[in-house]
Amino acid sequence: PVGWVSVGGTIVVASGPGVGRFLMPNVLVEPPTKIRVGPVEKYLAMAPGEVNEDHKLDGIWMIRLEDRIAALSTTCTHLGCIPTWLEADRKYKCPCHGSGFKQDGINFEGPAPRPLERLKLTNFDGEIVVDKSVKFLQEQGQWDQPDSFLLV
Repeated sequence: PVGWVSVGGTIVVASGPGVGRFLMPNVLVEPPTKIRVGPVEKYLAMAPGEVNEDHKLDGIWMIRLEDRIAALSTTCTHLGCIPTWLEADRKYKCPCHGSGFKQDGINFEGPAPRPLERLKLTNFDGEIVVDKSVKFLQEQGQWDQPDSFLLV
């Protein structure tokens, strides 16, 4: 009996972490969808046509147009690669298949079938919050919707 107890104890100790992991729930941690990108004044100070890449790692380019501020998704609409903003050429260029997008996100070269997506913007007490879960598609006329930009 003592031998069986020691063998059983050894099995429990050896498999403890595995059994413990089996009993724990699988949890997937998602990144936040709402990102604070800074005060409105920061983007008002940008010149029209300027691109801010401070939040590129969050999947956001902040752009200043003539009369508005907008947020573009950094995901290429072809196959989901991340284009690069080329300041000298005034365009985003996707390294995967050569798609090109103008500063405002409109596609003009390569296989990308549509413009980059705009993301929802809100002004929360003077700070811009981008909601990546709400996207606006230019080809569906959604870039004219109020939440797709902030007027300056």
